[in-house]
Formats: sequence, C-alpha cells, structure tokens
Amino acid sequence: MIATRAVTALALGALLALAACGSGPGGGAAPQAAPASSPSAAPAPTGDPGLARRLAEQVTGDGAYARLEELQRIADANGGNRASGQPGYDASVEYVAGQLRAAGYTVETPSFPFDTFAAQAQTLTVGGAPGPAVTALTYSPTTPPDGVTGPLVVAPDAPGDPTPGCEATDYATLPARGAVLLVRRGACTFTQKQQVAAEVGAAAVLVGNNVPGPLGGTLGSVAEGRLPTGGLVQPDFDALLARAGQPATVTLVTQSQTITTRNVVAQTTTGRTDEVVMAGAHLDSVPEGPGINDNGSGSAAQLEIAVRLGGAPPVTNAVRFAWWGAEEVGLLGSTAYVQGLTPEARRDIAVLLNADMLGSPNPAYFVYDGDDSDRQGAPPGPRGSEGIERTLAGALTAAGAQPQGTDFDGRSDYGPFVEAGIASGGLFSGAEEIKTPEQATRWGGQAGAPYDACYHQACDTLANIDRVALDRMLDALAVGVGTYAVDLGGPNGVPPRDQRQTR
Repeated sequence: MIATRAVTALALGALLALAACGSGPGGGAAPQAAPASSPSAAPAPTGDPGLARRLAEQVTGDGAYARLEELQRIADANGGNRASGQPGYDASVEYVAGQLRAAGYTVETPSFPFDTFAAQAQTLTVGGAPGPAVTALTYSPTTPPDGVTGPLVVAPDAPGDPTPGCEATDYATLPARGAVLLVRRGACTFTQKQQVAAEVGAAAVLVGNNVPGPLGGTLGSVAEGRLPTGGLVQPDFDALLARAGQPATVTLVTQSQTITTRNVVAQTTTGRTDEVVMAGAHLDSVPEGPGINDNGSGSAAQLEIAVRLGGAPPVTNAVRFAWWGAEEVGLLGSTAYVQGLTPEARRDIAVLLNADMLGSPNPAYFVYDGDDSDRQGAPPGPRGSEGIERTLAGALTAAGAQPQGTDFDGRSDYGPFVEAGIASGGLFSGAEEIKTPEQATRWGGQAGAPYDACYHQACDTLANIDRVALDRMLDALAVGVGTYAVDLGGPNGVPPRDQRQTR
C-alpha cells in the first residue's frame, strides 16, 4: 500500500502519457491494456449459481500461505525485496505468470515506464548540531552535497485543520522565503505541500507524521518534485516545533532515472468479455523489505483464488486478474493500465475488487465504504460500489469477522478505477494506523498499537502475517469474485454495461 494519503490521476498524467506497450521476458508482445471488446451477439453464457460458495470452500489459507512462502523465497534470493525495477520483482512476475499459464489463463505482462529513486544522503542539523533522522520522500529533488540552509518556520497547524500547508495563504504572514518549512501531514498530498512551499520560496520542506511510526511517501513523479522534501516521525517533528527560528540544514542527496517494469494481467477463456469482473492486487514491495503483508498477502490470496477458479470456469462474465507493478511509488501500474484502456474497454469492466494487505498482524477487517455511509473523507464510489461493499461485508461476516467501513482515501490501486467511474470495492486489514480500543473489542488484538508495526520495513516477512485474518479475507474475496462472475444483478448488483458512466 502506498504511503501517501491521496494520489490523483492528474498527479500521474505526465508520466503516464509516455506509457509503453512493450513486452517483457516471458510475456510476448502484449498491449498495455486488454483490447476493447463489443457486446457479443451470441446468447450470454450461464454461470454456475453455486460457484461463489464452492470457490470459497476450495481456497485455503494454507494454500495462500504457501504462495507467500514462495514470495519470501524470491525476496531472500534477490537482496531482500521485491521492489519494481529490481530482480526480486521480475522474479515475482515470472512466478505469478507461470502459475496462471499452468492454470489455463490467457496471460500478458505489459510493460510501462516509471521513475526509480534512491537517496545517497539524508541528514538534518539544527542550530549547528545533529538533528533527528529524516527520510527523503520519493522523487524529492536533490540538494547540493552540503545541503540547503534556512530558518525553521512552522506552517499553521490549528487543531481540527485537516489541510496544514496545503494553500499558499497558510504562509501569508510567515517569513517562508528561504526557510525550512515544518508541515504536519494532513489531507492533501505531499506533492501539493511541497508545490505550495516552492511557490512561497521555501528552501526545503520537512513533513511530520500525524500518527506514530515512520513517514514514507512520494511526490508523485520526478516532474512534480519541485523542492527537497523529507519526512519525520511524529515525536521528532513535535520536538522541532519548539525550535522555530533556529537555522537548519537539510541534506537530501537523491538520484532518479526512468526504467520499465511490468504488470501481470490474466483472463479466463470463458464468460462475456463485455461484462468483466476484475480483481487487482499490487505485486511490488518497497525497497526496504520483502513486502509479505504489503502486498504479498493480497497477491497470494488473489493467486490462490485464480488457480482454484481455473482458466475456463463456469462463469457468466469473464474474470480478469491483475497484479500491479510500481504501486509503492504512486499507483503507477494500475494507472497506466486504466489510462491505456479505450472508453469501450473501460465500460466493459463491471467490477473492480482490490486486495491490498489482507494479513496484518494486529488485524482490522475493513471493507471500502462504497456508499460513504461513514461520512469520512472521499465521496461515494461510482454507482455499484455500494453493492460491492455489501457483498464483501456479508462475506466477511460469514467468515467470522465483523466488518467496518474504510474510506476510499486514494492509497491503493482502486484509485484509478474509481477515477474512471468503474464500480469498485475491496478488503484491507490495516497499515500503520493505530487500532482503537473499540476495534480491539470488536476484533481482538492490541489497542493503541498499529495494525501492522512492520509496514514498509524489513520485518514485513512471513512472521508478520496473521493467518486467521488472511484466511478470512481470502474467503471473502473468493465470494466476491465468484458472486459477480455469475451474476452482476440482484440487490448488491452493479449497473449493466449500457448504464455505466465511465470517464
């Protein structure tokens, strides 16, 4: 799961305009997106009404865990990670694609370009003395080797203000020119915070986390990075607030380059191709670790479902599975895919089910809030998303967990599909946020601790997986896939093709 609070299609547009449709090793020549298909004139195939129940019975948590063991082995053999652009990711692509071909799927591994990022130096001094640890946000422009220096200036952070440092007017009465700005994390993107800071003439930006744990994130792309930007953990940021006015030197020596990576896209050979049920999970990890919960868990669960379903199941609607690359640097694989679809091909996709982090060690049981009944953050998803929420919530309840809604906050690969007007939903067991006492009563686990204390760290290994949570989430996802593969209608249905308002 990407660490930024929100990623917009606009923020990625410049990069995706160059998206390629090449071939990868073992993938053959493949388009970036599945070709458009027109409604079939032949009678619609009839799916097996018992498919959802049977698929949920056939998939097993042990089966998904065995696939996680393979992803761990791949990371161990390739420098400890499976990050896009690295050998561990390419090996993960070949593993997933090989399993799918053996199960009878039509498989493509379309490529797309993305910007890599590395930080050679990350230091902060305040008042001439070493300061707290700072982490360069992905695509932060580089500073000179000896850094940039300016007085610490605090962006307004009034209680209850969700948008600190998000507008130039926040700095109207502050000496922001040439300053090192201290800005707390909030509702707008890191990209917007540093762009506003650049507009008011700041020298650098330090973003403080608003929850415990490390702060990592992205400025969207190399083109959008305008100012050296680093992240601080919450206690260090809070301590610096009292030192406003003191001189600070920020050294973030960084390097970026544009390379290509791949998605994996596999589709059943049966079912209507103008009424596609799509399921997606990102396959990449962050460079810091193997990414077994984030998002080996979603990838492995989806692979278990795909293999058990088989390439020619008794379905009414074709099922298309995708494993996305470069999610951790800005949802790039899923966005490249959606951007590459024709309007007709977008309309062909009836449902998108997203699986990102399904085995968190202090788990939550979240279902994306398709109807915005929680009144938090983003508005409702596209029409039909409310039905997906009900389907997945019911499946989780049947699996033994009490579901709770969570906002479409833009942090995972449903984002480009929602932006395109495609009915979307999904499951999530929690990342770095803190479990509340009420949630601990509801689900068990430890209140006051993160859902995943190893989020985006080297300790995100097999030992970081709650196997009960993985098994329950797997069952619920299988029910979602099986339900819509057979019938898109009913009380939890989605609009038919001729009524979809895709963008």
